[in-house]
Amino acid sequence: MKVLDLYCSQGHVFEGWFGSEKDFQQQRSAGFLQCPLCGCVHIEKGLSAPRLNLGAAKPKAEPAHSTRQQAPVSPPSAPPLPALATEQHANLRALQAAWMKASRVAVKNSEDVGAHFAEQALQMHRGELEEKPIRGQASLEQARELLEEGVAIMPLMLPKDGGENLQ
Repeated sequence: MKVLDLYCSQGHVFEGWFGSEKDFQQQRSAGFLQCPLCGCVHIEKGLSAPRLNLGAAKPKAEPAHSTRQQAPVSPPSAPPLPALATEQHANLRALQAAWMKASRVAVKNSEDVGAHFAEQALQMHRGELEEKPIRGQASLEQARELLEEGVAIMPLMLPKDGGENLQ
């Protein structure tokens, strides 16, 4: 299993798990990969630190009564980033996590009506349908018409799968 740091052309960073490098390349070239934040399909690999299991012998278990302290073993790490870049990276990760959390809530608490969004939103606004939280797709022209009619709408960028599998 390969765990890769991926990023989209908008600079969003996320993680992907693949059976092999070939799996990653096939999924990317087929357009199956997309950014969970903006839906962009222009995905590239970032630097990842692989874990190599070279068949090392298992450590011998020490007797339960041993009081010997073992120093924690840390994996090798890249040189530290400058303080500002590290802070910016942490802020970006926090912002992305907050967006994903809000997206999950929006998906969980609304019904995906797909291409019928504009029609159903207008019918609810006019009292022809019972109001309920919905999400879906609307063209720019449909969105303008809804706004002119006084329907409160908000664009929400979710992956093409409708956000059902947001992780």
